[in-house]
Amino acid sequence: MRPLIASIRLENLRHNYLLAKQMAGGPTLAVIKANAYGHGALRCAQALADVADGFAVACLEEAVQLREGGVSLPIVLLEGVFEAAELAAVEAHDLWCVVQSPQQLDMVLQANPAKPYTVWLKMDSGMHRAGFFPQDYAAAHCKLMASGKVSKIVKMSHFARADEPQLSATHAQLEAFDSVCRYLPGEESIANSAGILCHERAHRQWNRAGIMLYGASPLPAGFEQGAALKPVMRLTSRVFGVRELAAGEPVGYGASFVAERPTRVGLIACGYADGYPRLASTGSPVAIDGVRSRVIGRVSMDMMTVDLTDLPQAGIGSEVELWGDTVHINEVAAQAGTISYEVLCNVKRAHFQYH
Repeated sequence: MRPLIASIRLENLRHNYLLAKQMAGGPTLAVIKANAYGHGALRCAQALADVADGFAVACLEEAVQLREGGVSLPIVLLEGVFEAAELAAVEAHDLWCVVQSPQQLDMVLQANPAKPYTVWLKMDSGMHRAGFFPQDYAAAHCKLMASGKVSKIVKMSHFARADEPQLSATHAQLEAFDSVCRYLPGEESIANSAGILCHERAHRQWNRAGIMLYGASPLPAGFEQGAALKPVMRLTSRVFGVRELAAGEPVGYGASFVAERPTRVGLIACGYADGYPRLASTGSPVAIDGVRSRVIGRVSMDMMTVDLTDLPQAGIGSEVELWGDTVHINEVAAQAGTISYEVLCNVKRAHFQYH
């Protein structure tokens, strides 16, 4: 069996959720969209079922998977519905639905539900991706309240730059949100992971913990607010080939790495088809039998090569941690010029083991 293992530590997931809720000071949704950021949505939901206040997913398919798996806690559809016919499934599965456009608003207003919906009404407070502009928000809220189609409205928005705490953008978004929402009835939700970690003013009746659930801080290096988070996924493989290169010899496609000294190379079973980022080639950190080393050469589809030169005890069968406890996922993401969210979401072909 190919020795690429994604070990999912569910106790760490629970630890991170409880930490997020403690920091937020109130009810918190566990965001498990995109298959729980690559960790397995149903297994993660089941592990959090006795502690979480609810879950958030992107779309109806993700919510139905959870309901069919026995998850009974509230589930918010963060993208809402894509066509009016989906509202029947929203009602059938007792889902909470985001409304973020005039089209979605009209779908709700024209529906005839047997039981009124719970709607999360989204404001575009400055991200300019989705939601009602502040000047249009109160009117949408009033239409929903007057329609008889809605039993509850949660006022929500989403931060664009909360992971850059030194900037004023988040403060400006909060001002835009509060300038309208303070006059409207209903609970509120605006804090994402970065908002929970470092924007106390954003903590409201509902908070939304995403990437921090999985043990990765969204904040830049040097910010310690996420230091207590524990990595949930540990991705490992094993060395299955070793060779010696003389100084001046290349390894891998394109000869992108040329040995500057006699170099001992380990071949491992993992590549970009497994989700390891191709751009994180020479220099990306790994841990071999617990000792940090590096990737050398270009990451290929199914394999990659690592530097064993200073690790004389390492060889065939040695464990290689690609990220987890010794190598932080943010380090690998930075080497690839991306973010931990993308790297985690891309994991595939690994054998998932839940602990």
